[in-house]
Amino acid sequence: MTDARTFSEQDPIRVFLLDDHEVVRRGLADLLDAEPDIVVVGDADTVEHALVRGPAVRPHVAVLDVRLPDGDGIGVCRELRSRMPELACLMLTSFDDEEALLDAIMAGAAGYVLKQIRGSDLVSAVRTVASGQSMLDPATTARLIHSLRAGSGEQPATAPELASLSPREREILALIGDGLTNREIGKQLYLSEKTVKNHISRLLAKLGVQRRVQAAVLASHLDAPGSHDRSWP
Repeated sequence: MTDARTFSEQDPIRVFLLDDHEVVRRGLADLLDAEPDIVVVGDADTVEHALVRGPAVRPHVAVLDVRLPDGDGIGVCRELRSRMPELACLMLTSFDDEEALLDAIMAGAAGYVLKQIRGSDLVSAVRTVASGQSMLDPATTARLIHSLRAGSGEQPATAPELASLSPREREILALIGDGLTNREIGKQLYLSEKTVKNHISRLLAKLGVQRRVQAAVLASHLDAPGSHDRSWP
């Protein structure tokens, strides 16, 4: 929802690393420091160290290992972003874990990549989240939510956060959950793109989240039978 930020060699992306393996941290630091517009400003090997060192070095991006000996990177993401709301967290893991992906989304992570990623793709991911964009596609998130729910055989309960939404905001939230863009939502509901953007800003505030993908997770609670009725084609 914010304007994209640009970086340069004179104003580089400041990156903080969290991984319990020294070799991994050194490899990531060497990879990122080789880029003229990126500088690694600090690192940590435990949750405790990350929560002390992270805020002190004022990073733009934190690359966080999901699984750590004394906790997890998702909790670190949540805590660091509570102190630094503009921080973009990129979750890095060896595991293709759908539950962890949903937890990362709700913690406010801007991206989630596997450690098998190529070096050039990781550099691109850091630049993407630093600019204010997300590496988590809403449509992919919506499909993930549906697959998880289908696998569990459970019907979603009504999320308490949804009670404060107006009928129009619930309609828009449902379409966000389907992976539609602002322009596509506007066409569907015969609204201007600016009006849609304003509605989304308000519903994100009501839901207490900052990212569309977080709203997409909550939108899954609208899919219970009878919870909303689509009157359009």
